[in-house]
This record gives sequence, C-alpha cells and structure tokens, in this order.
Amino acid sequence: MKYVIFLGDGMADEPHERLGGRTPLQAAKKPTIDRLAREGRTGLFRTLQPDMATGSAVANLSVMGFDPRQVFQGRGVLEAASMGVDIGDAMAMRCNLICLNEDGTIKNHSAGHISSAESNQLLDALRAELPASMKLHTGVSYRHLFVGQGLNPAIDCAPPHDHPGEKAADLMISAKKPEAEETARVLNELILRSQEILRDHPVNKARRQAGKDPGNSIWLWSPGQKPKMWTYEERFGVSGGVISAVDLIFGIGVYAGLEKVEVEGATGLFDTNYEGKADACLDLLKRKDFCYLHVEAPDEAGHEGDLDLKIRTIEDFDARCVARVLDGLDKRGEPYVAAVLPDHPTPVAKRIHTRDPIPFAIRDPRQAADAVQAYDEVSCRDGALGIVEGDTFIRTFFGK
Repeated sequence: MKYVIFLGDGMADEPHERLGGRTPLQAAKKPTIDRLAREGRTGLFRTLQPDMATGSAVANLSVMGFDPRQVFQGRGVLEAASMGVDIGDAMAMRCNLICLNEDGTIKNHSAGHISSAESNQLLDALRAELPASMKLHTGVSYRHLFVGQGLNPAIDCAPPHDHPGEKAADLMISAKKPEAEETARVLNELILRSQEILRDHPVNKARRQAGKDPGNSIWLWSPGQKPKMWTYEERFGVSGGVISAVDLIFGIGVYAGLEKVEVEGATGLFDTNYEGKADACLDLLKRKDFCYLHVEAPDEAGHEGDLDLKIRTIEDFDARCVARVLDGLDKRGEPYVAAVLPDHPTPVAKRIHTRDPIPFAIRDPRQAADAVQAYDEVSCRDGALGIVEGDTFIRTFFGK
C-alpha cells in the first residue's frame, strides 16, 4: 500500500458575500479533491488548540501526528534542520525580511515576496556587523534563519504575518522571564539596526524604482532549541519523503525521518511548479511508502487578501497536482490511501491564520465511503469521522 497526504496550506476559509455566501473551497472547481471526499471518509480536524500559536509549524506538526506541546521548539529549529544547519545547543529563530511603511506599520511579512538572491545581498550587509556568536543563514525568498549562542528562548515574539497594518514598534520582542530580558534587548537592537542598514541599500533602491516593496527590516520570531521527535519508520513502519517549497515543512520531515525532496521551480507561491511536485511524488512512491506533498500557494493568497487568487491556487492544486498524482497511481494499478486537507484556515478577509477546525478527507480502499459528496468546510461537517484532535487523523490515515 502507498500513502500520500496532499496538504493545501491555508485552503480553508470563511463564507464570502461575493461568492454568494460560499467559501473559496465551495466555489472552486476541484473535481479530483471532491472525488477523494466522495470515495472516502471525511470530517473536521482541530489542528490548533487554544493554548498554542496559530502558525503553520504547530498546525503541520498536528497533521503529521506530533503533539506540538511536547515537540514544538519554534520554527527556526525546524528550518535549520531543513537547511542542514546544525544548531547544537544554540537558539534558532525565523528571520523574515519584511516591508515597513513610512509610518512604521507592517505593510507585509514578505518584503513583496523578495527573491532569494536579493535577500542574500541584504543579509550580507547585516552579517558584516554581527558578532561571532550570531549567524544569519539565507533561506528561500523572505524566509531566513538566525542562530545565536548564549541566548534565552523564553521570549515573546510577534509573527509578522499575523500583524499586517500594525506598528512594528508595538510588536517588539519581550521577555517571559527576567533571565531572558538581555536576550530581548539584544534582539530588538538587531531589528532596529537592520532598519538603519537596509533603508537605503542598493537592492531596496532598485526595488522601489521598479515599483516593488523593499525589504527594509528583518523580523525575528519563533525561538527555540533542538527538539526530540519520533520517526515514521519507528511509529508506523513506513519509509517516506516530504515535498515542499518551505524550509519549515522540510524541517519537520527531517526530524521525522523523511527524505527531503526538492523540486526545481517550487516557489511557495501561485506560480509554483505543481506538475514538478506531482511527478516528484510519483517518483518518490516508487522507492518509498509515503509522501507528504505540501503546497504553500493558497496560504500566501490568503495572507495577500486576494480572493480570486486563492480560488485559482485551489483549482491549480486540484488539476495540476492532485489529479496528476492520482492518475499516475491509478495507471500503475498501485493500491493507495490518499488524504487531502489544509493545515489551518487563512481567511482572505482576515489575512491571518485562524483556529477553526479544517475539513479533511481520507480515501482508503479498505474502508467504505461515507455519504459526503464534496470537499469543503460545510460538507465535511457531516462526515463519518466527525471532529478529530491529536493524532487521530494520522492513525486513521495509516489504519492504526
């Protein structure tokens, strides 16, 4: 038996007046994803508990069967694992390049989806002023990694994608404990210094002239140290791999013992290489038992507040990725279990992650289908699997 999870990041949403009260999932043409619901069992999944952050790290850990309360140590450590950076006993943090408006409010969390090459030039200007105990590692687009020795992770940080339009000065790092106050001070000074260094950097001058948003500040958040996690081989007896454009997802996979499969042209945006991801999944499933195929595009469309783009990304995910994989497996005559779900909602109207339970469908040829005929937030409420939490989804998926 082969196993594949199709994760459309942030696909779930809320009803929109322009869609006649439907959600983007209800409005989108997605016959293959609907087929998985029609041929499978469905339900709702609480991936984000009230006492946990609403980030993709926590949500994807939940989807993959881990208890975030036990293993979540911040996005930085996960992205370090993906990047092959051994952080040892240091503290790691996500480092975004963001765009600030002239009034100091956060315009966006991505510096206008700045390129990796431009980012590296900006980070080089900051590296020149860092002490030996601190390192900046270039990631993909606006997503980068900060590693610091002798720092205390007991700090409160604001994820920039949760605070568009808010004053950056009101969102600076604070200490949870007195012993972390020096860490908060040092990191806040680094953020403020970055704004001075990057303001008139040639890369940002060129971006402004081209009508693009500058990367005029770094933003440090999600601190942590190395976690301890079980592997899929240990728990479920399966080998597998993860396909994504996002270091965060790769990092979870690395700790879970999954092969990191990179695809040329995988951008994390609407223009990602859907077909390349599908073909990589089919190739992986010739060698391995399980594939976790992650597509970031719907989440980014939600953060941008672009309803039409979100619907388009869902339709592309269906037609160019999910359908291509299932057609390939069907032609091979390969028995398979397939599931589809987002990690969390990213409502277009709110532009941030929310905690509502997300719809899921699991198509397992060994199990009778329920009565649900379409995949969306409303239809899946009536699914046979009800509302699940914890590791129920992943155990059901693997039939354990």
